[in-house]
Amino acid sequence: MQDILFMVEEAEDDSFRASAAAVAIYMEAETREELHREIRDAALFHFDSGQAPPLIRLHHVKQELLAL
Repeated sequence: MQDILFMVEEAEDDSFRASAAAVAIYMEAETREELHREIRDAALFHFDSGQAPPLIRLHHVKQELLAL
């Protein structure tokens, strides 16, 4: 595996949520820096020693609403 992709969303309370696309990893954090730490820790914990991908790719999703 070359990398692991996380979809990152900002919640209504300004916290962050992230979930991995190909593996069952999900987390929440209050700040972007905390989220980055949590993602790294979760990826290292999820994979066996030496099996974690060398790159973590973050895809930030922003939802906008438009009134008609």
